Amino acid sequence: MKPACSYAATHAASLADPAAFWLRQAAHLHWDTPPTRPLSQDAQGFYRWFEGGELNTSFLCLDYHVQHGRGAQPALIYDSPVTNTLRTYTYAELLDMTERFAGGLRAIGVGLGDRVIIYMPNMPEAVVAMLACARIGAVHSVVFGGFAPHELAVRIDDAKPHAIICASGGMEFDRIIPYKPLVDEAVAKATHKPAHVVVCQRDFVTATLQPGRDLDYRKLLQAPPIAALPVPATHPLYILYTSGTTGRPKGVLRDHGGHAVALRFSMEAIYDLAPGEVMFTASDIGWAVGHSYIVYGPLLRGCTTVLYEGKPVRTPDAGAFWRIVAQHRARVMFTAPTAIRAIKKEDPEGRLAHKYELSCLRHLFLAGERCDPATFAWAQQVLGVPVVDHWWQTESGWPMLATLVGLEGMPPPRPGSAGHPVPGYDVQILDEAGEPVTAGTTGLVAVKLPLPPGCFPTLWNDDARFHEAYLATFPGYYLSGDGGYRDSEGYCYIMGRVDDVINVAGHRLSTGEMEEILAAHPAVAECAVLGIADSLRGQVPVGLVVLKDGQTIGEEALEKELVATVRARIGPLACFRTVLVVKRLPKTRSGKILRKTLRQLADGEAFAVPSTIDDPLILDEIRAGLQRRAVGLAYEASHPSQ
Repeated sequence: MKPACSYAATHAASLADPAAFWLRQAAHLHWDTPPTRPLSQDAQGFYRWFEGGELNTSFLCLDYHVQHGRGAQPALIYDSPVTNTLRTYTYAELLDMTERFAGGLRAIGVGLGDRVIIYMPNMPEAVVAMLACARIGAVHSVVFGGFAPHELAVRIDDAKPHAIICASGGMEFDRIIPYKPLVDEAVAKATHKPAHVVVCQRDFVTATLQPGRDLDYRKLLQAPPIAALPVPATHPLYILYTSGTTGRPKGVLRDHGGHAVALRFSMEAIYDLAPGEVMFTASDIGWAVGHSYIVYGPLLRGCTTVLYEGKPVRTPDAGAFWRIVAQHRARVMFTAPTAIRAIKKEDPEGRLAHKYELSCLRHLFLAGERCDPATFAWAQQVLGVPVVDHWWQTESGWPMLATLVGLEGMPPPRPGSAGHPVPGYDVQILDEAGEPVTAGTTGLVAVKLPLPPGCFPTLWNDDARFHEAYLATFPGYYLSGDGGYRDSEGYCYIMGRVDDVINVAGHRLSTGEMEEILAAHPAVAECAVLGIADSLRGQVPVGLVVLKDGQTIGEEALEKELVATVRARIGPLACFRTVLVVKRLPKTRSGKILRKTLRQLADGEAFAVPSTIDDPLILDEIRAGLQRRAVGLAYEASHPSQ
């Protein structure tokens, strides 16, 4: 049942008196020691939530529900088509594994405040490791399984973990990727040497253990169970690394108290999920979405969460997500727009969705990148449920803009928009001088301080970088790095990173708007528009498009149609003349298109291949295509007079 309070009243109350509003939300959780100062500032002037309070996230996710009669309820459904495994863990079973593994960590010397790196795919043992770290006050840092050894070594040297917990390997479709050799190479490269590497052996690949340093995960599970340790609300829960503009990753920090309060609130207000209901979040635990809405959010709310080890397609087909929704009776599904586009590419008519009984599904939530209206409309038509695009970042840890389906009086979702500000967030659109812009004008998306609970209080061991990167540009605001606008009805639109705005002969144009136009073409499955350096105009846009399966339109004909459409919608000033058909787009493992890397490639700039890229060979294919079409690397030489 939706709370009686309306969205408008709830959002207004959260801004009028943030401390009182969030203290009321905190009362829904079990505190070992109630907080004495809901909102305070530290010596650097950074905001902190619930100072003086003590609690434990692992207790709130597990013990609390077992003690209140949910021990026999499914907590975690592990669905792994790549390993042909399906298993359900009740709250009581998940608690037993967690408290034993926590005892095992304590036995090998992991204590309060120690860091632990978790290098694993989506598997139950990874979730247990996260909750076990939280249980003893250790700080976990999940690194996506399969990350390059150099990047893992960088994270080892930054976090300085006492231990690394890894799987013996992972599986991508039918390809086995041994993890242990990657971990060994990373440890060899790193200056800091962890005391232990704990290895979870999987049936399809066995890792060789190094005597004295390496331990078997199963042996730690045999330790006597231990109780959850109450920790200060401001105590770090985890570090999650995100890319930095300098190439050095930023360690986003999350604390126990604010994180628990915000996520529990979001599960009810944003996603409208009641205890006992099922949430299927198709992400990875190595990303913020996986932390918040595979692991912590659903368990804090007493829901059942689906942990999926697979892809949206080819495991075995483009109906994989719909099978999971139907089989596990998911009320809410959460994924990235790129996953929907991948499904749409292989099943343009959505026929596979019609094989399954999907009446259980109430909402599809999308985030991670901007959802173009064409993808929004396709998903809504195929599923027959509201599609909610919402916006948040690793730094925020939970949504900043959304359609809060759990509150009354919420304006409905609108294609292309990420919705309205979530309670706690005073979202502003600013010009380059830091002044608010008028409705309909594109500007810089910022959030007025203080940020609500759940957002990062700082970066791991780098307060100066935290201030410089996020707070220094506009004093009193958090600068998101994204551009966007708000329409006359209050709907907010996120158009992508600020560096995705291109300047064509003095005209600032959004590549997101052009991508929206290209994506609406019936032959296009997904696309990216990048600005390429031009000696006359500064930049000119070039479109990269992936065709839907079964499409036979020629590249020349498609280019002609798309150029005409962009010209009609935006005008000749866009100088949009070139479309390149590619087999696929370079993306991170979380599905974000690597636009900055594409732009650097096209402009002939030196760049490092991002550690997060899913297939580096794609870049070579696109480089060859750009050279073939005489754009990008060869543009100025081929068009000296244009």
